[in-house]
Amino acid sequence: MLWTILGWLVLGLVAGFVARAVVPGKDDIGIVRTILLGLAGSVVGGLVVSLFTGFQSFSPSSWIGSIIGAIVVLIVYNKVTGRKQVRG
Repeated sequence: MLWTILGWLVLGLVAGFVARAVVPGKDDIGIVRTILLGLAGSVVGGLVVSLFTGFQSFSPSSWIGSIIGAIVVLIVYNKVTGRKQVRG
C-alpha cells in the first residue's frame, strides 16, 4: 500500500514537471501543485490510455498518458485561472 502511494506521488511529480517544462511560460505553482497537476494528469491520461489499450498499470503507455494528461490539465488550468495570457 505504501509503495503504491509513493509510486503515484513519483508519477505525479515526474508528469507534472514534464508538463511544466513542455508548456511555454513560467509556472509559479510550487511542488505540491506540481504533484497534484501530475496526479490529475495521470488520472485523465490513464483513463484515456486504458480505454484504448486496456492497460491499467505502471507501463510505458501509462507514463506517456500521464504526461499528456498533465499537459492538458496544465493548459486548462492556465486558461481557467487566466495565467500566462499575453497582455497588450
